[in-house]
Amino acid sequence: MNIDLSTQIAGIPLESYLMNASGPKCTTWDELQTIAQSASAAVVTKSCTIKPREGNPEPRYQDLPLGSIQSMGLPNLGYKAYLEMVPQLKALGKPVIVSVSGFSVEDNIEMVSAFQNSDVDLIEVNFSCPNIPGKAQVAYDFEQTDKALAAITALGNKPIGIKLAPYFDMSHFIAVANIIKKYPVKFITCINSIGNTLVIDPYTEQPIIKPKGGFGGLCGDYIKPIGLANVRAFRELLDDDVQIIGVGGIKTGIDAFEYLLAGADAVQIATCFEKEGESCFERIETELAEFMQSKNYLKIADAKGKLKPL
Repeated sequence: MNIDLSTQIAGIPLESYLMNASGPKCTTWDELQTIAQSASAAVVTKSCTIKPREGNPEPRYQDLPLGSIQSMGLPNLGYKAYLEMVPQLKALGKPVIVSVSGFSVEDNIEMVSAFQNSDVDLIEVNFSCPNIPGKAQVAYDFEQTDKALAAITALGNKPIGIKLAPYFDMSHFIAVANIIKKYPVKFITCINSIGNTLVIDPYTEQPIIKPKGGFGGLCGDYIKPIGLANVRAFRELLDDDVQIIGVGGIKTGIDAFEYLLAGADAVQIATCFEKEGESCFERIETELAEFMQSKNYLKIADAKGKLKPL
């Protein structure tokens, strides 16, 4: 029995349900090339800024038993470097998704305009970076979200999506969904890490990462129930022509299947890729296919969004 794990985001066909998330191991050419040669369905770049950034001071990432905490501060090569890489990345044969993370609407306009005039397949605009001192997340400022979407969705025909912060209140899901419906947003990616969490080492009596007094983004297994809830809530609130990419705590095929039931059109892997390396994509894909086969599901559509009420 052949299980078809192919899917599509904004009309771009993907050979598999899994890809890397913007974040770990996707900053340099070598890292992006490694992703392209793996079983990841697409190549997603690090969130880029106008100028290159070294990011926050070390230590800024620590493994935890069920995930990690990090406050990287968007280390990246600057958007022009990724713009130049696009033809080479495309030549590796997979869809290329560029992640853009401006510090202002003007920044995002400049970067999105540039990538609209490139060969990238999808543009994911990061509204949810929790690790820049003194900067509010656009995703939690609904007026700013509205203004930013008005500006960036008018810049060209390439599909635009937004990476969202985790929401916890039903009124917020509804408010954000209503803003998204006003604009030609083709996909959403949810969730980013849960910002401003704190892990303390009781022996040293210190936080375990340095930036922002130890406050950082929580990732991995810890956040899977929140990722699932965000995917589910938005799937119920948005029209079917807006695809949803699920992220948060996916490290097995069964985790990926849960996101499929919640309504995700594809998933992204971050923490597991950070810890295990690029072999995780093939392993999780195999596990997902095996689990679907055990249920006699032959393709993604057989289970997508089909969470059964209790």
